[in-house]
Amino acid sequence: MENSQEEIEAGARILMDSKKVVALTGAGISVESGIPDFRSPGGIWTRYDPTIYATLESFVNDPSKFWSLARDLHPLLETAEPNLAHLMLVELEKLGKCEAVITQNIDNLHQKAGSGVVLELHGTFRSGKCVRCGEKCGFEELEEFTRKGSIPRCGSCGSPIKPDVVLFGEPLPPHVLKKASELAQTCDLMLVVGCGLEVFPAASLPILAHRKGGKLIFVNVVKTAYDHIADVVLRGKAGEVLPKLVEEYRKLSSTGASQRRHC
Repeated sequence: MENSQEEIEAGARILMDSKKVVALTGAGISVESGIPDFRSPGGIWTRYDPTIYATLESFVNDPSKFWSLARDLHPLLETAEPNLAHLMLVELEKLGKCEAVITQNIDNLHQKAGSGVVLELHGTFRSGKCVRCGEKCGFEELEEFTRKGSIPRCGSCGSPIKPDVVLFGEPLPPHVLKKASELAQTCDLMLVVGCGLEVFPAASLPILAHRKGGKLIFVNVVKTAYDHIADVVLRGKAGEVLPKLVEEYRKLSSTGASQRRHC
């Protein structure tokens, strides 16, 4: 169902009145870049049981399982390009309307698009470290191993390398979660894009923002369990909805500036 002009305008007015805006993004924002999400029908977890391929325990017991999943994802992550939704968040940043992007994604597309502050709640594939001695491994080394189809191993002790992605059963990076929580508590608008809000603690951030008096705009293809606390819910693909929201914000801002000049 297409959003009405009134709904788009309502979102743009909240955006215009907000002083500190942060975005929270999930897998839905990157689907239009060709990266399948994890949880929907046909998603990655329908092909790879996460209890076998993506838990910390399974990695320690048999890292080859995880790396077979990684080799499947690698071409997608490397060839994917930011879509209009990513670019609109960059545009909002340039307009002073997006202080930071908090993301559950590990695809690096916000950085490719040009977002200045990106908090990766679930880590990144672009670095890793040895599970035994902690020696760090850079992206180029990980990529070389992935291309060869072998398990990345530490140059010092020979133990498997684990990329800095957060696996099931593993805590989120404490410093990233702390900063994200601070932003949620101090923002006056959280723009939630492509998030099913099923995975905690990421799903708690809009709730935290709401409790602290922040407004919420949800942009999503599907309903979430927290739509009822959102001030505006815009249904549809992020790459189609966000350009309309930004365009309407520009119109309202231009009208407001014109009115002030004539006062």
